[in-house]
Amino acid sequence: MAMKIYQSAEDYLETILFLQEKNGYVRSVDIAQDRGLSKPSVSVAMKKLRENGYIQMDRDGSIKLLEPGYEIARRTAERHHLLTSLFIALGVDPETAEDDACKIEHDLSGETFDRIKDYVTKAGIKTE
Repeated sequence: MAMKIYQSAEDYLETILFLQEKNGYVRSVDIAQDRGLSKPSVSVAMKKLRENGYIQMDRDGSIKLLEPGYEIARRTAERHHLLTSLFIALGVDPETAEDDACKIEHDLSGETFDRIKDYVTKAGIKTE
C-alpha cells in the first residue's frame, strides 16, 4: 500500500478498530478516554478523518471505519501486534515492547516488515 498518512491518523484509526472489536461501537468520548486526550482534540481529528474518507460518523455519534480507514487500521494493528510479540520473544519487557512497537510501526518499510513477518512465522513466535 503506497498510501502515506500521518502517524497520528494511523494511531486514531488503530484505536477505532481496537475499540470497535472490544465494545462493538465507538464514540469520540471512548477514543478520548482510551488515548488520554481531550474531547476537542479528538473531535478535530475525527473531522479530518471523515473529510479524508477514512471514517463515517452517524447522527448518534457512533464512528465507523470506511474501507480505506479499515485497511490502514488493520495494517497498523498487525504491525503493532507482530512487533510487540517479536520484542517480547527477544526478552524485552512487555510494556517497553509495546511502547517500542508503537514508535516504529509507522516508519517501517513494507519490505522490512514483510521480512520480519517471515522471520517471526519461521521462528514460530506466537503473535496473539
